[in-house]
Amino acid sequence: MSYIVLSSLLFAGSLLAGLLGALTGLGGGVVIIPLMTLAFGIDIRYAIGASLISVIATSSGAAAAYVREGYTNIRIGMFLEVATTAGALGGAALAGVLSTGVIAVVFGFVLVSSALQSLRASHDDSGALQPDGAALRLGLNGTYPLDGRRQPYNVTGVAPGFGLMIIAGGLSGLLGIGSGAVKVIAMDRIMRIPFKVSTTTSNFMIGVTAAASAGIYIARGYIVPELAMPVMLGVLAGSLFGSRLLVAARTTFLRRLFALVVFVLAVEMIFNGITGRI
Repeated sequence: MSYIVLSSLLFAGSLLAGLLGALTGLGGGVVIIPLMTLAFGIDIRYAIGASLISVIATSSGAAAAYVREGYTNIRIGMFLEVATTAGALGGAALAGVLSTGVIAVVFGFVLVSSALQSLRASHDDSGALQPDGAALRLGLNGTYPLDGRRQPYNVTGVAPGFGLMIIAGGLSGLLGIGSGAVKVIAMDRIMRIPFKVSTTTSNFMIGVTAAASAGIYIARGYIVPELAMPVMLGVLAGSLFGSRLLVAARTTFLRRLFALVVFVLAVEMIFNGITGRI
């Protein structure tokens, strides 16, 4: 396959990945990594390197639009990034030790868990009934646009949410997915943040998390410009388009889309990791 053909196919796939990543808060990595490894036979570590660059692009493309629309909670994002950045450095270091098959299987099980969690009954999008003390001290409660007005919401579970973000950062460094799946679940399920605020704040956070681990991948030679460039451009374009769709999209639809995409990809990654095809 020529470089032009490969670049064109990667760009088209990345366009779709960026769209889904912006709509669900996952980042494009959950689609791009299986696409590159399963469809094109690219070593998973190089796919992760390209994905990390695309994750940074996704965050840059979608986050600005979400902040402008008033969905993103910047205080929550900056607070939780302390945990995810520390985890990302540890995960990136671990990626150089584990085999590609093990990384693929871990990737798959993380996605299965994310899909199952997203299908569970949701709480009320008004947020927690009562904020905890940490949320009040840190000023994490906020508002977001809903039906032409600003809907206030409370935040709870700050301590367990912070702890889960360390795991999310580790998965980001290990798997190159931006850990958006775990971040959304932590904010939505544990901290009781409305789903649209969770996804938009996740998009705001994933770029910093990815950048923390990308330096280690660059030093190891796993980020190849010929692969990273078309992936980055495609994801960036898709994320910009997806950020516009999110404003009008229904939360129920987003959850089902989230679950369907990640579950199919999870099965493929687990099977190929166990059989040694990756």
